[in-house]
Amino acid sequence: MHKIIALWAIPRSTSTAFEWMMRQRGDLDCLHEPFGEAWYQGEIPFWPRWQPHEKTTPGLTLESVWDDIQARAEKAPVFLKDFPHYICHMWDEQFLSNFTHAFLIRDPALTITSMYHKWPDFDAAEVGFPEQRALFDLLTALNGTTPPVIDSNDLLENPHGTVDAFCAAVGIPFLESALSWQPSADTGQYSWWDGGSFHANLKNSTGLEPQPRKYVEISEAPFRVQHVYRRMKPHYDRLHAHRIKVQ
Repeated sequence: MHKIIALWAIPRSTSTAFEWMMRQRGDLDCLHEPFGEAWYQGEIPFWPRWQPHEKTTPGLTLESVWDDIQARAEKAPVFLKDFPHYICHMWDEQFLSNFTHAFLIRDPALTITSMYHKWPDFDAAEVGFPEQRALFDLLTALNGTTPPVIDSNDLLENPHGTVDAFCAAVGIPFLESALSWQPSADTGQYSWWDGGSFHANLKNSTGLEPQPRKYVEISEAPFRVQHVYRRMKPHYDRLHAHRIKVQ
């Protein structure tokens, strides 16, 4: 089986921009949140806000997703970006040994206010920080070393150095040409959620770069949102202390 690189992120962390950059390489079979599709709208959804009228996909399960990933890896190297909270019940040493793991983090003051902007009724179970930290700690315990961590702020401020360091950490060549692309990319074709509305900024971007904020500051957010932020911040801090630092 070929290498399966898993980038374990959290929602609203610029992870789709990173995925889009990885797609520009042309040497990897890139997957967009494959476990997430089953979690949100599979045959038996795990999404805590799912209602009986919501979309489901017969035959789509977390297990069928994993079967598909393995089949793809028999043919070519695979890159997937996904969120650990979708599959925390599947973590065991054998399953985790199939991946080359890396983590993408972002300050919860940014991710949670962004999620609130898109989904005012978001559930705390959707933000993913506790599970991301738990997976990081588990892999560290199993392997005796910390897996590579990149911070979204570092990625956007220094895409060349951060991506170069990421590639070295996961054992693939750095391709500078992948850092830029043509605007108006058809990102929607790779998104299973409502045609890609969460990726509006990416659609007109030309590379990894900071984007203007269009949502509230955490200090101005409702109490519930601020409370979620305070609960998630320690998990982010744990991974942030181990992030890759580049000059």
